[in-house]
Amino acid sequence: MQLDIELYRYSIAVSSSPRVRISVIDINPQAPKHIIVFLHGFGGHAVQFAYQLQDFAARSRVIALDHRGHGKSDAPVGGYSMPRIVADLEIVLDRLGVHGPVVLVGHSFGGAVALEFAVKNPSRLSHLVLIAVSGEFRVGGRERLGLGLPLPVMRAVEPLTRGWVHARPHALKAWHQHIMAPWNGWDLMTRVRTPTLVMLGSRDRVFPKAVFEQVAGAIPNAEEIDVGASGHMVHLERRDAVNRAIEGFINSRRQSWRETTRPGTLDRSELPEKRPWLKEYEDGVPYTIAVPNVPVQQLLRSAVRRFPRNPAVVFGDSRLTYRQLNHEANRLANALLALGLEPGDRVFIDLPNRPETIVAFFGILKAGGVAVLSPSEDDEFRTLQIADSGARVVLVDRALEALDTVDHFVRHAVQLDRVHLLRTVESHNYRALVRPQARTSPDIAVDPSETAVIIYTGGTTAAPRGVRLSHRNLLANATQTRHWLPDLVPGQERVLNVLPYTHSYGLMTGLILPVALAATIVLRPDFQPADALQAIKAHRPTLFPGSPRVYLALANFPGVRGYGVDSIRACLSGSDPLPVEVQEQFEKLTRGRLIEGYGLTEASPVTHVNPLSGQRRTGSIGLPLPSTEARIVDLKTGMQEVEPGHLGELQVRGPQVMLGYWKDPEQTARVLDEKGWLRTGDVAVMDEDGYFRIVARKADMWITEQGGEPAFPRDVEEVLYEIPNVQEAAVVGIARQPVGFVIPRLKTLTQEEVIEYCRRRLPPELVPRLIVFVDDFPRTFIGKILRRELAKRFEEQQASSQKG
Repeated sequence: MQLDIELYRYSIAVSSSPRVRISVIDINPQAPKHIIVFLHGFGGHAVQFAYQLQDFAARSRVIALDHRGHGKSDAPVGGYSMPRIVADLEIVLDRLGVHGPVVLVGHSFGGAVALEFAVKNPSRLSHLVLIAVSGEFRVGGRERLGLGLPLPVMRAVEPLTRGWVHARPHALKAWHQHIMAPWNGWDLMTRVRTPTLVMLGSRDRVFPKAVFEQVAGAIPNAEEIDVGASGHMVHLERRDAVNRAIEGFINSRRQSWRETTRPGTLDRSELPEKRPWLKEYEDGVPYTIAVPNVPVQQLLRSAVRRFPRNPAVVFGDSRLTYRQLNHEANRLANALLALGLEPGDRVFIDLPNRPETIVAFFGILKAGGVAVLSPSEDDEFRTLQIADSGARVVLVDRALEALDTVDHFVRHAVQLDRVHLLRTVESHNYRALVRPQARTSPDIAVDPSETAVIIYTGGTTAAPRGVRLSHRNLLANATQTRHWLPDLVPGQERVLNVLPYTHSYGLMTGLILPVALAATIVLRPDFQPADALQAIKAHRPTLFPGSPRVYLALANFPGVRGYGVDSIRACLSGSDPLPVEVQEQFEKLTRGRLIEGYGLTEASPVTHVNPLSGQRRTGSIGLPLPSTEARIVDLKTGMQEVEPGHLGELQVRGPQVMLGYWKDPEQTARVLDEKGWLRTGDVAVMDEDGYFRIVARKADMWITEQGGEPAFPRDVEEVLYEIPNVQEAAVVGIARQPVGFVIPRLKTLTQEEVIEYCRRRLPPELVPRLIVFVDDFPRTFIGKILRRELAKRFEEQQASSQKG
């Protein structure tokens, strides 16, 4: 697995006049052993340390910066001096909260900067590593000739040199003239008191051999390693050897090649005994992840920086590139600020899936606001949730008369297509409001630990309950999910999304994760089988998140193979248990890979997924994601952890777990304990290898009349799906007995046939006492079957028939 290091890139202002921002990559895993800072050389950039960042990020916090004038940092006209470059490094470390001793690694002239820093700040270093560093840097004739060219000529040839020179021409000239050429480090080296390792390339001919060989001798007690078969770019040419040397030096021992670990993993000896699932991870999937310390909108900025012209959204005949999407989000952000939106104000998004919904999400966050989402289709529920959230602005695609009932909160209604003047709420046309605004990003500082979204849980309770998810929660889950799929390539994936963005599953897998990958989002307003298959045929998506209902409908669609579904490398099923029969039928007909996962809004939402290419266990939700802990606790006490193979309640803990419920500390305390464990309310079992299987919601289980044992809907539903003429099934425990609800393929299917089949396959206490045939099920917005509503309708029907 190659970490997507661009997700960890930040800009840090080191000067306000002129404004200069230094571009920094900072990867901070759980419980880092060391903090290692990498400094590139003249004309280089931070990504030249990519392999070192990949390797050491599993065990240590790693930081690499582009010097001013280089890489993605700003390139001011002046201000190029060694004291200024050292000050940049000091400010960057301070802004990142790095105050303890660091391991400082410098390559070539980056080593000169490291030496200056080490002598000035000896208490801030634990180790110093110098790679291909000399005591003075006098470039040869050809390089000196190039640097002496007039600036217009250097600018003209710049496109030809971008592959190996990563600095702007005026910065190169300034660095050479004012910093590198006059620098002489021999006296400086004698004053170094930090433990130092000097690495040389045996074939390095960039500078005279003598100026390399004398460095170790000039530094008191320095160690020296001559890395064979390498030139000046030692850390690229012999990267494994360099990494082993650094690892051994900072840990005070030499590391054998036999002890090397794959990038992104912890040492096997460090595996916690209570995480058996880690040994089941696919190659390339890290055991833990570092959460980028940025707000969610930084993902969009990163995508724009890397792939500005790539299509971001395809919706019917319309397309938005990532640059255009970013501009539109900036315009909306500026419009919201013009309306008086303040940091932390809530904005309710009441929009279907369309490009404006994506623009709205990122625009709200860019303005420092909180996006409020509701999966409910019921106007009364949404009105309650608007009032509960205290939204100041509502974005709608139609007039909502109900807004008049919450006008003490709502000040503005922004409508996409037409203006409908409400009695008390100021109404705006979306396009007229946004069009005159600047397309530059507003300068709003957003703390990643603050709330980014409030998502209301959908349809399972009468009272609205808003889940508060921070920027860090969402970034963690996007990073976890992205690294669970190690073969995904940034800028090359296409994601078909039919899930509503107002649901946490659709928001994460259909929006935040694709933007983290700079993928193309093939967006559909909702799920219609024929429409989805036409989109697959036209756009050849590589990733397709959905629900069991989606995959069942596609598997049953005539001629499904003819739509090119083999382009999809992964179908991720969530929101409801995936019946084994549905999974097998879908994969047989489409030859696609359908893997089941699990999550809940309170966890951003994904916590478990089956391996994509590794061992998948049918009927299981798979393994906990990186940096996610999971346990099964006793159903009665809710405290004591049970042994593998025993039923209990599933609890999870990780960086994706919510901040809490909006304005409901009592309910938060009921589900989230002081140690961060989230009670999911789901009955589950874990096997000895760490695979988890969801049995039922605690609220959906019942106690059988025979024997008083707990019983669960899925045990019966799996058998019902085996019946060829059953299209879809749901089971509800009513009066301590199972009642089956079935959508038949053929109207000729009878209750007697179904019950007789169940008698052959199930113990007596699980055989449904009744089978009720229905045309469809009551569902949440995402398609989850509402068993409580089925039970309610059944009881009402029974009561009515008894009266009759």
